[in-house]
Amino acid sequence: MFGYIRICEPELKVKDLRRYRAFYCGLCRTLKEKYGSMGQMTLSYDLTFIAILLNSLYESELKGSACRCKTHPMKKQEMLQSEMTEYAADMNLILSYYHLRDDWQDERKPGSLLGLHALGRKAKKTAHRYPRQCRVMQRELKALEQMEASDSQNIDEAAGCFGRLMEEVLVFRRDMWEQDLRRMGFFLGKFIYIMDAYEDLEKDEEEGNYNPLKALSREPDYEERCRQILCMMIAESTAAFEKLPCLRDVDILRNILYTGVWNRYNRIQGNQEKKKERDQT
Repeated sequence: MFGYIRICEPELKVKDLRRYRAFYCGLCRTLKEKYGSMGQMTLSYDLTFIAILLNSLYESELKGSACRCKTHPMKKQEMLQSEMTEYAADMNLILSYYHLRDDWQDERKPGSLLGLHALGRKAKKTAHRYPRQCRVMQRELKALEQMEASDSQNIDEAAGCFGRLMEEVLVFRRDMWEQDLRRMGFFLGKFIYIMDAYEDLEKDEEEGNYNPLKALSREPDYEERCRQILCMMIAESTAAFEKLPCLRDVDILRNILYTGVWNRYNRIQGNQEKKKERDQT
């Protein structure tokens, strides 16, 4: 359930695009420094967003640098790192570990098992530093497992599990911004979960995997209802975001929340239109 919270590149100013990439590369570098090459492979757009958000909210001191890497061996890449990229890297690793565990339990993917063995010890050690976040992650993922086992088609309840997980991740510390961060994270998490279910519906039906949208997809107004639900989720999340005193990098954050989150949805719609055109010819 990663990769939905990303920029809409054509709508972003050149200076903001460079800065976003510096955060992305900074998170990648932090994962490499803390967890090695396997940790680096878990790099997520979603956690890059969280790093930028928390940096903006808490105005963390940023350390700039530039270096080459395997992906960009010819030219040094600008990087931005801070206390918040450290936190985002830790959450990235823990969430990736749980995601791999879920994939292994559901689909028995060999790659997921290899990832679990490679990241397991480091992820468990890191988890001990975040008992509050990890306690909620485990509780909500367990609730999701039970819903999957019963083939629950209550999309709101299923998405709520991931919403509560995401709200806990956004709460870096319990302070005056906690409630707005929780509300923002809760609805953003629900948006991610529903978008993931929407994108995977056809594959899940073919492979017999759990998907809480299967029942709704039989309804004639399925597409419109899905769009309405997604719009409601992101509207609630952005309303909470606008209450936060984020000034630094706010254009990047708004680009992601108001436009970038729809990248995959728009691509799915485009593919559906192309398929209809092919079927008609």
